[in-house]
Amino acid sequence: MIYTSAKDWLGASHKRVLFYGMSGLGKTHLSNMLRDHGDWFHYSIDYRIGTRYMGELIADNAKAHAMKVPFLRELFLTDSIYIGSNITFNNLAPVSTYLGKPGDPAKGGMPIDEYRRRQEQFRRAEIAALNDTGYFIERAQTLYGYPNFICDTGGSICEWVDGNDPDDPLLRELASQCLLVRIEGSETHTQELIRRFDRAPKPMAYQSQFLDAAWGEYLSENNISPDDIDPNAFIRWTYARALAHRKPRYEAMAPWGITVSADQVAAVTSSEDFDAMIAAALDAA
Repeated sequence: MIYTSAKDWLGASHKRVLFYGMSGLGKTHLSNMLRDHGDWFHYSIDYRIGTRYMGELIADNAKAHAMKVPFLRELFLTDSIYIGSNITFNNLAPVSTYLGKPGDPAKGGMPIDEYRRRQEQFRRAEIAALNDTGYFIERAQTLYGYPNFICDTGGSICEWVDGNDPDDPLLRELASQCLLVRIEGSETHTQELIRRFDRAPKPMAYQSQFLDAAWGEYLSENNISPDDIDPNAFIRWTYARALAHRKPRYEAMAPWGITVSADQVAAVTSSEDFDAMIAAALDAA
């Protein structure tokens, strides 16, 4: 770890942290709060994915749908209009919409092979965005003059690393640049996330082996063909399984940094509170 004690952390002139954990536990809320404090640069992995690594894919997908409308097709062919995604730190819908859901096209789904292709595009994009962390640390300091840095990761980071491998290349790179901070939720948090997802199911990224197993199990359990699957029903069924799949993967990453609870994060209302929480976790590690 780049900070090994509360003294190291509190005395550091440049603080660098990376937040990870299940989506919905406060990573982006905490990042926004620190950014608003004024001296923290907020590097959003999902924003980087949507603007740098998948922006053209997202725009082309929207354009392909628009080209099916004769009126819009003529305007596109004459370069009279263009399409772009209005992605922001707090509106990442263009990325999730592009990822989509597998199943019946009449219900908003897509063929499983196309779904797998987009999942692989996202995997490569997220790894690339995570590897850009060092570049943005330097950029934040030299170009913008920010002394402190936050890397705000997506919930799927644990799918692409092996915390049990001391030579995992991505974890070694990230741990050399930032203090890795795991935000851990309780069983109560998990159940609330499941309830929230059930109310408004959203596309998410899966490790390919997990997706293939879940897809096969769902087909068998429901005795249904791929084209007849209700996309929302499938991702609702998959969500709790995905959280259970990710839990040990997050736990394996924990020794690479420190862990704080979602309840502790929720209680942070200032940069001073944040410093105190990190300092206490370092001394407890």
